[in-house]
Amino acid sequence: MSENHEEQIRIVQETVAGKEITFAHVMGGPAPIVYQKLGLNPQVDYGNSAIGIMNMTPPESAVIASDIAVKSGNVYLGFADRFTGTLIITGEISDVISALTEIVNFFRDEMGYVVCRITKR
Repeated sequence: MSENHEEQIRIVQETVAGKEITFAHVMGGPAPIVYQKLGLNPQVDYGNSAIGIMNMTPPESAVIASDIAVKSGNVYLGFADRFTGTLIITGEISDVISALTEIVNFFRDEMGYVVCRITKR
């Protein structure tokens, strides 16, 4: 090695997807601008509405989660991405909470995922 070059350290990082739900949150009564910016259904009663958002690995799990969500109650599937593992649903607050609860319980109890708690605001 030449004397002009300082010694460099090379770091290689690798991520291994686990079976987990890393984020589950319910936004109760979000401002209408949030719906608009996310491209979600604008035909909602904003006072009683909620947005539920989740992230999971492996990312294909979002497909299963979206199926559970729409079958669990009266929720609208706003976004499901099998490449990032993101799921966004909307509906009345109680329906969104119920859908996220169903998803978390199924993934934990039936599929052996590590799950986070559902947060609300």
